Amino acid sequence: MDRRTWHCSADLDRGEPQPGLGKPTEAGSGRATFTLSHVGKPNHLGDYLRARRARVTPAEVGLVPGPRRRLAGLRRDELAMLAGISSEYLQRLEQGRDRHPSAEVLDSIARALRMDAKATAHLHKLAHSASRPHRAPQTEHVSAAVAELIDQFLVPAVVVSRYQDVLAANPIACALTPGFEVGHNLSRWRFSDPAAKEVFPDWEEATALAVGGLRALFAEDPDDPRLLALIDELSSSNERFTELWEQAEVGYTKGVTHIHHPDVGDLYLTRTKLDLPHTSGAHIITWHAPPNSTSAHALEKLRNMIERH
Repeated sequence: MDRRTWHCSADLDRGEPQPGLGKPTEAGSGRATFTLSHVGKPNHLGDYLRARRARVTPAEVGLVPGPRRRLAGLRRDELAMLAGISSEYLQRLEQGRDRHPSAEVLDSIARALRMDAKATAHLHKLAHSASRPHRAPQTEHVSAAVAELIDQFLVPAVVVSRYQDVLAANPIACALTPGFEVGHNLSRWRFSDPAAKEVFPDWEEATALAVGGLRALFAEDPDDPRLLALIDELSSSNERFTELWEQAEVGYTKGVTHIHHPDVGDLYLTRTKLDLPHTSGAHIITWHAPPNSTSAHALEKLRNMIERH
C-alpha cells in the first residue's frame, strides 16, 4: 500500500447518471434472489417485498416446510397468511399493480417478515415514495465553516454526500486511509480498490455497512438517477455488492471499525454519523477511540507523523 500522506481538497467526483434498477427472480436453485437489471417501470416496493420474503424460512415463523419444497424462503401464500391479507392482494403489491397499501397492511407484512425498526421504516418509505417530489439535481459542496470545524477535530472526520462521495476530510482522516481522500466514493472505493482489503481486515463487514447505507438512501428517492447509476455500476462489476443488495439489509449501523494502517498498526475506532442540516443529505462521519486505549495511542502517533511532514 502507498504510505504517502494523502492531501484533501474540496473537489467532488461526479459521474454521469445512468438508468438502472433491479428486479427479483426466483432462481432454479430454489432460492428467491434479487437481480439488478434495467427495467421499464420500476417497482421498488415489490422488489423489496420479494427480497425480504426470500430471506425468511418457514421454520423461522413456525411453519413446517413440505418435503418437495422448491423455495428456501416463504411462498407468497405463506406470507399472506401470516400477515392476515389475501394472497391475491400481496401478489398485486409485489407486481406493482397496487402501489398504495395502508400503513396497517405494511406493518402486518413487516411483522410477518420479522423486520426490525429500520427495515420497517424503509418499507413505509418505499410505499410512499411515489407521492414525494423527486430531488432536484444540486451542486454539492462543503461550507467553509464545516470544513474548518472538521479540521479542528483531533480524530479522523470526513464530510460525505448522500451518494457517499467524500466532500471534505481532515488531515488525520486522509492519513488513516486513501479511501477517505476527497473525491472518492466510500462504496466504490471499498468494492473496487484492492487496497480496501488491506485497510479493512474485516472487509465483508465494511462492505455490508456501505450497502446498508445505500439502501437507506434509496428509499428517500428510489428514482434518483445518480443513485441508480451508482447501484447499477457496482452491481454490474462486483459480485459481493450484488450479494449484499440481495440480502436487503437497511441502514447505518453503529459500531466499531477495524482499520489497519501500515505504520501505526491496527486501530479499533468507534464510528459516529452526524447529519448536517440544510443540506441534501450530507453528513459527518468521525472515528474515535476510548481514552488511553491502544487505538488512541495509535491515533496520537499518526497525528505526530502528520506534524513532522
